[in-house]
Amino acid sequence: MGKQVNNLVKLPAITYLKYFFTIAFFAGCMAVQAQDVNYIKGKKYILEDISVLGNTSFGDQTIVSYSGLRKGNEITIPGEDIANAIKKLWNSKLFSDIEVYVTKIEDDKAFLQIQLSDLPQLNDIKINGVKKGKVEGIVNDNKLKKGTKVTENLITTTKNHLVKKYKKDGYYNTKVHINTIDIKDSIQTARVNMVVNIDKGEKVKIKDIVFSGNDVLSDKRLRKAMKSTKKINRLRILKRSKYIDSAYQADLGHIVDTYKENGYRDARILSDSLVVNNDKTISLYIDVTEGDQYTFGDIKFIGNTVYSNEYLSRLLRIRKGDTYNGVLLQKRIADPSKPDAFDITNEYQNNGYLFSSINPVEVSADNNVIDMEIRISEGKPAYFNTVSVVGNDKTNDHVIYRELRTRPGQLYSKANVVRTVRELGQLGFFDAQEISPDFKNANPMEGTIDMEYSVKETGSSQIELQGGYGGGGFIGTLGLSFNNFSIKDIFKKEAYKPIPMGDGQKLALRLQASRFFQTYSFSFSEPWMGGKRPVQFSTSISHTKQFTYGANFQPDRSRSFNITGITFGLAKRLTVPDDFFTLSQAISYQRYDLNNYNTGLFSFGDGHSNNLSYTVGLSRNNTNVDPIFPTGGSKFSITGKFSLPYSLFNGVDYEQLSDEYDAAQQQAANAESTLSPEYIAANEKITEIDQKRFNWLEFYKINFKGEWYTEITKNLVLRPLVEFGFLGAYNQDRGVIPFERFFVGGDGLGNYSLDGREAIQLRGYPNQSLTPLDETTGRASNDGGTIYNKYSLELRYPITLKASAKIYALAFLEAGGSYDSFRDFSPFNVNRSAGLGIRIFMPAFGLLGIDFGHGFDPVPGKTTKHGWETHFIIGQQF
Repeated sequence: MGKQVNNLVKLPAITYLKYFFTIAFFAGCMAVQAQDVNYIKGKKYILEDISVLGNTSFGDQTIVSYSGLRKGNEITIPGEDIANAIKKLWNSKLFSDIEVYVTKIEDDKAFLQIQLSDLPQLNDIKINGVKKGKVEGIVNDNKLKKGTKVTENLITTTKNHLVKKYKKDGYYNTKVHINTIDIKDSIQTARVNMVVNIDKGEKVKIKDIVFSGNDVLSDKRLRKAMKSTKKINRLRILKRSKYIDSAYQADLGHIVDTYKENGYRDARILSDSLVVNNDKTISLYIDVTEGDQYTFGDIKFIGNTVYSNEYLSRLLRIRKGDTYNGVLLQKRIADPSKPDAFDITNEYQNNGYLFSSINPVEVSADNNVIDMEIRISEGKPAYFNTVSVVGNDKTNDHVIYRELRTRPGQLYSKANVVRTVRELGQLGFFDAQEISPDFKNANPMEGTIDMEYSVKETGSSQIELQGGYGGGGFIGTLGLSFNNFSIKDIFKKEAYKPIPMGDGQKLALRLQASRFFQTYSFSFSEPWMGGKRPVQFSTSISHTKQFTYGANFQPDRSRSFNITGITFGLAKRLTVPDDFFTLSQAISYQRYDLNNYNTGLFSFGDGHSNNLSYTVGLSRNNTNVDPIFPTGGSKFSITGKFSLPYSLFNGVDYEQLSDEYDAAQQQAANAESTLSPEYIAANEKITEIDQKRFNWLEFYKINFKGEWYTEITKNLVLRPLVEFGFLGAYNQDRGVIPFERFFVGGDGLGNYSLDGREAIQLRGYPNQSLTPLDETTGRASNDGGTIYNKYSLELRYPITLKASAKIYALAFLEAGGSYDSFRDFSPFNVNRSAGLGIRIFMPAFGLLGIDFGHGFDPVPGKTTKHGWETHFIIGQQF
């Protein structure tokens, strides 16, 4: 074997420069000679031959080409030629253990040998210590694909990346070990399997946060400014004390902002450090410099021609002498966290000045008084040149374009752009989180802009298929809801993919049945009747058939209660007071037929009632973008449902009927038994009177509902809600009808509604259990209430808002009750509850959920609190 010229074994490629100097040193200083060959140091030789030896799959000529050495070239031994050859082979990132030897010297001719090995390729990788769903991300982030050359540099950078990644997530004690295992088989290529063991450990907790240099603001105030970084406090629930590096870095900025809000514009973080304690917690040490407190001096507006100084001052709402607040100043000029904020930038952009810029400049800070110039470049008013929508594959263009608030040739308005995004999200046909307004071809010189709205279609049709046990037997439900239907294509065979879609109409079919009842319903709505104005036409038809219990709890089909109903409605979007208001009107008719249905639910078991009513409602909805998870805005509605005042013109003396009714009740009360002739006669008289009283139902009904959404912190949304309902009678002698009443308690769904009743959800109690007490029996009545009120406070947090499945968790406090009359009504005499729940919205199935509610009060007729109740939510959001 000849004398080794250089030997580099498994050196990381990241330190090539160091290797170059090392090689040059050896090449210049080391005497290179064969065991039996003498040569003169520094003499030039002609390279006569180059041979290759080692574990490699590359051909000799390929390796020689990589080295840059050429047969016949003149080289110096030792010298830069050989050093450069080694460097080139390393730079190829294909080889390890590169060694170059002089094997023979003949006169002025030199013979060299290159000895090396291929870098192994990655064959397989196994990652332990993380969930399966995270493995692919780690592989992609670190480029650990099969066939990758495995170098020490790759192993080191992968390890460092993983440690740094998990430390940022709060796993400060993360340990990563990477091993490679050689594969020995008949394949000549060097290959290894890699095993990555990740031990994240527990997230470290913050034992203490220590400040120094702060005299003006207390430690407590500065800790409060840190929104996400909190020290250990056993009493705190919503904010945890685990260390997250990215959150900590953001909170350092919040500390500086807090100083700026209090006039200390020169405040800075001088240094911060993290110390690991013996109990595996950490302590944070933050050194600040506060500087002096400043106040605002003169504030001048420069460059404004559209708005006067006085008007801009009213928008800015900052006066000379106010304590300097740099954060507030920036928000009053432009608040990026609120697209519809009341600030100067939005005032310009809502009136066409898209290309305007507003910059606050400090012109003087003498004696801690800061004089400001608000420098405004207004630019030209911008007009929309083209407006387009991309991404809608199913929804027809006209359905989208009629919702746009931005039109070609129209003056640019940021408010209209924001409103358009909201309207498209409220349609329910697109992923509200993915709707994006994109500015194209902005031309400040000509004052034009192209607007492109990018949308992503989601499944808008839903299927409801469920089964359960209730009401004495199995209940099955089949429902189909098509929320983007196209009725005009119903006879076009090619439109069935699988159903005609794209015109924004809604069609719903529902069948629910058990041994004791069947319910069938059909509804259809067109949101733009005629296609020119947002006037919604809707219609629905339903039929319900209910049987009572017979022998052995079997249905008695000779005793039935049938309801058939039809409704026609119109809803028009208003422009006054603003265009978030909607006026809705509907005419409905229900026919109630009772056939030997003597259950005590109504005062007559044979006969019929007719319900012809007119409903008018005023509502306002300006909730933000996503109808499944609103983060701001409010909704309210007030509706009135009225029948005709039949007692004014039908010629019936209801005062006399009332007297006869009271006499019959007294007769029944005085009877010896329910089998006596007196009792039977009295009961028949009551039935006859009630049939006259309720032949055509006479009533009025008022409902109010209001709810608000506020984002407390990012994604944490608070939703207060208030509800009230009242059922009254025009003629007190005729009395309040036994239909259309309020039943409070439970999930608010109910399996069926026989008599126009409204099921009011109040979690923590059984369904429809919070009804007034019957004065004669002292038990909860089956008749429901004529008045109800409800209060709810719900805190929501999203787990995911992806189009495929939107999931959010919630906590709630609720209270409510129902009453027989205003005489009994007390808005604070309510049943209270609290609990937790989760909601899952999938486009194909609608909203699903489960709630665990704890009732703090007894249900009517009981003496102990109700306790825990589980509610399953299907197809309803509240």
